[in-house]
Amino acid sequence: MLTIWGRENSNNVKKVRWCAAELGLNYTHINAGGAYGKVNEEPYRSLNPNGLVPLLQDGDFVLWESNTIVRYLAAKFGQTPFYPQDLQARAAAEKWMDWNTSTITGPFRNVFWGMVRTPPEKRDIALIEAGIAELEQHFAIIERTLAEQPYLSGQEFGIGDIPLGSFVYAWFSMPIKRQPSPHMERWYQRLCARPAYQHAVMIPLT
Repeated sequence: MLTIWGRENSNNVKKVRWCAAELGLNYTHINAGGAYGKVNEEPYRSLNPNGLVPLLQDGDFVLWESNTIVRYLAAKFGQTPFYPQDLQARAAAEKWMDWNTSTITGPFRNVFWGMVRTPPEKRDIALIEAGIAELEQHFAIIERTLAEQPYLSGQEFGIGDIPLGSFVYAWFSMPIKRQPSPHMERWYQRLCARPAYQHAVMIPLT
C-alpha cells in the first residue's frame, strides 16, 4: 500500500503525485504541511525528522526527498522510456532533476513566494525581478537543449522532465514579464496535454 503525504499545492508534492499518476499507481493521499499541519507532530516527525513534505510510505518502507521518491517509484514501477534501463540514458535524464534542485529552486522560490504568497503591497519587487532575471539565464540552457530534443529526458517523456515540469506551470501562469522561449513553451504545451500533468500539477496556485 502506497501513501503519499503532503499538501497538493506544494511543488515538491506535485512531482511525486504527477509521477504516480503517470505510472497509474493507486495510493492514499494525506494532506500535510501548511494549513493542514501534521508535520510538526510526533507521528509525522518519527517518519520524517525534517518535518517537510512530501513523504512516501510503501508498506513499512519510508522515504523522503521528492526527487528520490520520483526515482524510487520510477525504478520500481516504471519502464523504458519513462525510466531508461540504459545507464547513460538514465543519467542524462536524471541530471536535470538535480540541476533543478541546485539551480532553479532558489530563485524560483523568490519569484513564486513574492508573486503568489505575498500581498501586492508587501512584495519585494527588486527580489522578484532579480529572481526572474536569474531564472531566465538558466532557462536559456533549457531553451538550447529543447531546440535539439523534444523533452529534457530525450526523445521521449521521462523522469528528467518531472522536477522542472512541476515548476513551469507556475512560471507560465504567474503575471510576470518573460522573455520569449519558444522551445521551452512547446515543451510546456506537451506537458499540458498529459492527463497526469493536468491532474497533479495544473491546479490553482496558492
